[in-house]
Amino acid sequence: MSSNTDSAVRLTAWVRGEVQGVGFRWWTRARALELGLVGQARNLTDGRVAVTAEGDRGACERLLDLLKGDSTPGRVTSVTESWSGASGAFTGFVEA
Repeated sequence: MSSNTDSAVRLTAWVRGEVQGVGFRWWTRARALELGLVGQARNLTDGRVAVTAEGDRGACERLLDLLKGDSTPGRVTSVTESWSGASGAFTGFVEA
């Protein structure tokens, strides 16, 4: 592992609300790329969007703030988060 990966974290956020079919995953991907993060945003069958982002802790926290903010497409009613060490499994940020 590189030292960059050693200091990286993984944020997993489950976003609930009106977040499917409104450009939410595309918007999330754009914000993550601007922040230098890798990972994915994918629709879940229960209507939530699962966002997995890896990179610098500060950048992940900024993404989390954006997900909870009022500038997202659709309407976010809640965000549940989990933190862990980065896996290094991602090379870009995709809409899955």
